[in-house]
Amino acid sequence: MSSAFSGRPVAPRRPAVLKPTRREALALLGGATASGAFPAFAQGQAPTLAQIQSALGEGQRFEPEAVTELARSLARRPYAAVPTDLPEALSNLNYEQYIGIRALPGAQIWASEARGFVVEPLHRGFVFSAPVLLFTVEDGSVRRVAYERTRFEFGRLNVPATLGELGFSGFRLFTTGWTGQPVEFALVQGASFFRALARGQTYGVVARALTLRPAEPRGEEFPFFRAFWLERPNPGTNALIVHGLIDSESVAGAVRMTFRPGDMTIVDVETTLFPRGNLEHVGLGGIGSSYFFGPNDRRGADDVRPAVHKSKGLQMLNGSGEWLWRPLRNPQTLQISAFVDRNPRGFGLLQRDRDYAAFQDDAQRWERQPSLWIEPLGEWSEGTVQLIEIPSESEINDNILAYWRPRGAMAAGSEVAFSYRQFWCWHPPERPELATVAATRVGRGSGGRRRRFLVDFSGDMLNGASPTADVRAIATAAPGTIQALRTWPYPDRKTLRVAFELDPGNENASEMRLLLESAGKPASETWLYRWTP
Repeated sequence: MSSAFSGRPVAPRRPAVLKPTRREALALLGGATASGAFPAFAQGQAPTLAQIQSALGEGQRFEPEAVTELARSLARRPYAAVPTDLPEALSNLNYEQYIGIRALPGAQIWASEARGFVVEPLHRGFVFSAPVLLFTVEDGSVRRVAYERTRFEFGRLNVPATLGELGFSGFRLFTTGWTGQPVEFALVQGASFFRALARGQTYGVVARALTLRPAEPRGEEFPFFRAFWLERPNPGTNALIVHGLIDSESVAGAVRMTFRPGDMTIVDVETTLFPRGNLEHVGLGGIGSSYFFGPNDRRGADDVRPAVHKSKGLQMLNGSGEWLWRPLRNPQTLQISAFVDRNPRGFGLLQRDRDYAAFQDDAQRWERQPSLWIEPLGEWSEGTVQLIEIPSESEINDNILAYWRPRGAMAAGSEVAFSYRQFWCWHPPERPELATVAATRVGRGSGGRRRRFLVDFSGDMLNGASPTADVRAIATAAPGTIQALRTWPYPDRKTLRVAFELDPGNENASEMRLLLESAGKPASETWLYRWTP
């Protein structure tokens, strides 16, 4: 059921073991480890602060290529776990205890230098037990950010006066360019995860620097950031460059991220990977999100709110220039879709509903959460945009994952480089000049196993459109049949509604495709949907 450039998803694979959501996985990170050893280090031992310091630490001259060389060196050695133990007073913290740990103003980096950015190191604890080393790069030289207990307040925790060198769990980034005062716009913490915001938004989707083997029976592998080097920005540049060292059992890597906060926050990500073994399942440009329920899928939702989700759907602009829209679901069983492509032009998980009325949630404000659009830089050749939808019984679970999966394996001992640009935004920078899907609604059909669908397309070209003369809807299902297809124009709202029923027969899955055409040419993006009971 898949063909190159078609945008049609491959039939779902069904692993014997369902993998946890991102948030569930984070709960396991305290027992997960990621590190390695440089050539001068003993085999089977994780690199210590002193060893990284000697390679690219305090007083060393910084060159960006040096981080890549560290990753290359790590990959030549066997993987070694980094200790994640914490002092007794900080081990086994619950969430409320952890968020009670706050950095004092003296812990913030560049806060008094008027450079446009402020960095706040984050304490270890809760599920964030893996240590991360922080360095700054100032005037071309490396400066270590040393952990000091006196730079944090601990709430009601009874913490000893001396804790030793604990390292950090990550950091927050603030910009002073929006209001003159520091405003948080990014968070880097946990495995290889990070988040960002456009002006006025609240946190939602999560980016992954690297994704390995998600939803496979043998288990997902979570790479970790081991160390960061943050280049001190020049005043007025509105660009902050962060270099990261990644390590895991299968691969080591170097990442360079350039953050540019604004009404649309842009992050350029440049990654070089050094596989220790053959990497069969690699995800690039990974995005984690959630879909609990909405108008197209209210499974088990006895809720006063009309919808709960961080993202409404997956949008793709494939290599042949076709715009695709796939609404998200909270399915009964694990669903994996693969959209075959060559040199994709972009993909992302979008939050298209920007009206409070769509959610009616005064606490979470889902309508303010970011869309994240990925734009490859350079050619990515053949592969698939992969979408994983995991059954969820709670809105706190991130049960959606989208990423680019290159065709073929990355060979052991090879060096693989790729780059892409992230747009953390209210609306993606590139949008179809065609009608787009404004809403998808699903309910009981006229009888039997039939399901009724209402799909609303909106766009300027639908102002005054006639369903018989100007625009027609073309719908297909495989397997199954489309019945009772009708169109309802609402030119005053620049909207055309397409109504139809799916009769799946005795099948338990059907791939549907819907497109508006005018004069034999596309008048809308292509709506894709997988129905399952």
